[in-house]
Amino acid sequence: MRIFVSGGAGYIGSVAVDHMIAAGYEVMVYDSLYMGHREALSAQAEFVEGDLADRRLLHDTMRGFAPEGIMHFASHTLVGESVEKPFLYLGENTQNAINLIEGAIESGAKRFILSSTANLFDEPERIPIGPEERIVPGSPYGESKYFIERLLHWANVTKGLRFAALRYFNAAGCTERLGEDHTPETHLIPLILQVALGQREEIRVFGNDYDTPDGSCVRDYVHVEDLASAHRLALEKLETEERLFYNLGNGNGFSVLEVIEAARRVTGHSIPTAMAGRRAGDPAVLIADSSKIKRELGWEPRYPTIESIVESAWAWHSKHPDGYASGC
Repeated sequence: MRIFVSGGAGYIGSVAVDHMIAAGYEVMVYDSLYMGHREALSAQAEFVEGDLADRRLLHDTMRGFAPEGIMHFASHTLVGESVEKPFLYLGENTQNAINLIEGAIESGAKRFILSSTANLFDEPERIPIGPEERIVPGSPYGESKYFIERLLHWANVTKGLRFAALRYFNAAGCTERLGEDHTPETHLIPLILQVALGQREEIRVFGNDYDTPDGSCVRDYVHVEDLASAHRLALEKLETEERLFYNLGNGNGFSVLEVIEAARRVTGHSIPTAMAGRRAGDPAVLIADSSKIKRELGWEPRYPTIESIVESAWAWHSKHPDGYASGC
């Protein structure tokens, strides 16, 4: 099967590309390299450098490749930035998705996998959070992903495009070849590891007075390889299903302080901390209920502990202290 991957040079997209190629799929990556890295590209994937906003190039490329399935990772993804620049997110994320969905339909693709987000659930009524939870996006970023889910709903109703929306919680970890390298870096685990590498003096903890066992926020971390396998399983399931909605996490919550302590054990570094005030909009606890995808698709995380996730990240970051600029 031929798979067209937008954002396949990015953090999660590149891992998914490697996973799909290993499973025998033929893959084309379409990426502007705005946030992705050329070094992360699989040598076995076709590559076109292009922006989803370039509708003509995008559609010409898709018609030439004639994909049977689409995986959509390319997006503006910073929650804080989306609050500062709401129309960048509500505009570009949505319009670029329209361009891609139209291209999928015109080129004859029948299946579409969306990289969605747990930011759809800013005010959950139940923890763990299942896919049936009411949607209250926590930012313009989350709202843009909800817009795209609705676009896919209508593409399915009117054009027969089958789709899966995979709502990630906290993507984390690295593979032997591929790692997490963002500018700016905003994710907790790589920031902690920068302290262990001597690149920053301390890690800031935003709030220690939440209603949690140790006072710090609790989040659900899911390894990127586990996310990649979920994409493949969902793509296969769309052979018989019209639309799928899954929340993806370990189902285990780890506090900020627990993640820091795990990193101390893994790296052998003291990792000093500095307490700071709460950040606006940070809920105390966000944990995924992934029982639906486990039940329906047989998905099981291969990295169930925070130590295993941090170990995989440390193995990559210690070899690549400057990210992909360190050489691969």
